[in-house]
Amino acid sequence: MADNIGNIAKIPELRRRILFTILMLGIYRIGVFVPTPGISADVVKKIISQGTVFEIFNLFSGGALSQFSVFALGIMPYISASIIFQLLSVSIPSIERLSKEGEAGRKKITRMTRYGTVILSMIQGFGIAFGLKQQGAMLPGVSALQFYITTMVTLAAGTAFLMWLGETITERGIGNGISLIIFAGIVTRIPVGFRDAWSTKEQFGGFFGFLILTAFIAVLIGFIIFMERSTRQIPVQYAKRVVGRKIYGGQSSHLPLKVNTAGVIPPIFASSIIMFPATIAQFVQNKSMQMIAAALSQGWLHTVLYGTLIIFFAYFYTAVTFNPVDVADNLKKFGGFIPGIRPGKSTSDYIDRVLTRITLGGALYVAAICIVPELLIRNFGIPSSLAYTFGGTSLLIVVGVAMDTLAQIESHLLTHHYEGFLGAKGGGRFRGRRG
Repeated sequence: MADNIGNIAKIPELRRRILFTILMLGIYRIGVFVPTPGISADVVKKIISQGTVFEIFNLFSGGALSQFSVFALGIMPYISASIIFQLLSVSIPSIERLSKEGEAGRKKITRMTRYGTVILSMIQGFGIAFGLKQQGAMLPGVSALQFYITTMVTLAAGTAFLMWLGETITERGIGNGISLIIFAGIVTRIPVGFRDAWSTKEQFGGFFGFLILTAFIAVLIGFIIFMERSTRQIPVQYAKRVVGRKIYGGQSSHLPLKVNTAGVIPPIFASSIIMFPATIAQFVQNKSMQMIAAALSQGWLHTVLYGTLIIFFAYFYTAVTFNPVDVADNLKKFGGFIPGIRPGKSTSDYIDRVLTRITLGGALYVAAICIVPELLIRNFGIPSSLAYTFGGTSLLIVVGVAMDTLAQIESHLLTHHYEGFLGAKGGGRFRGRRG
């Protein structure tokens, strides 16, 4: 490990990328503490502590929403816009054609996603401003129209800046910028979670209970890493082709299918749907709505419904993003086939059957990880600040982003190793796990 870190320091480009990424994430964390004008932060914290849909936004904004800073919406509008256009690309032919036009088409979709992000930010900003005014979060002396306009423009500008920041990190830094922004927001809650767990350790076994909890978290992280890297390898054989005097093909390969193809999208969708009635009830102040919201916010009904929705969205999002027919057509186009399976429809049906089976395992795994925090809080008295940081969607994001970023760093190191082997100046020797 020390050798690998030393190798990173020896590569100027990689060193600049990592330092640039750290600098940009530092700017993001500073912006979290810049307040939005006209808002009472104490009232906002009280609303979020009641467990509404705002709690989800607060998780992904790194606590910016609880302080109602200029980054209160975080990067979620951009993620929502990206998901919307991803879904539209399989239902609207014109957008589907753009997605298949290569770099030019992707640039057009990216531009539309940016516009969609700003529009969603304005809509969400108005909705939040309206709800906060109803709750008395508007400071005295501020008119309603001024409050709405200021809040909408400020929050939309903050999200647009984060969108630019994320894209800049992706281009000039290391890793996926959007994911790293969410990662940074969640990681900053880890010290607070451990502090709360240590201060309340007597509720779950004292010092010995704290050690067991720490070991359980380590096992949970290892389990997530194992599942996120798990794939089902379908063997693929390529037929031999004779072109002139040369023979092409004849190799054996594998088609990897991820166990968790949908990633963290299912728990995000499921959480939003379940928490939405609680938010509406809080603003409407209707007794029936409040009873429904209470039933959906905690207890066995919430747990069962949450797990069921995660499984449903795992299948739904996998079906949207992975098309077995296209995979089968591409295999057939390049002379590939699955041994024992006829090319064409039989191949697509076989891939679909395999994907359906492994998706069940992936969906059950995601559902179990997301239910863990509720069980820890309800049955063992673990503080919610630690349980939600090391469980559910947040832990899936942290582990996934960390794995992707480390993979990119390793890719740079491997490239540098090969340059050194070929005699390039400054070439070094990479002695990593693949070395």
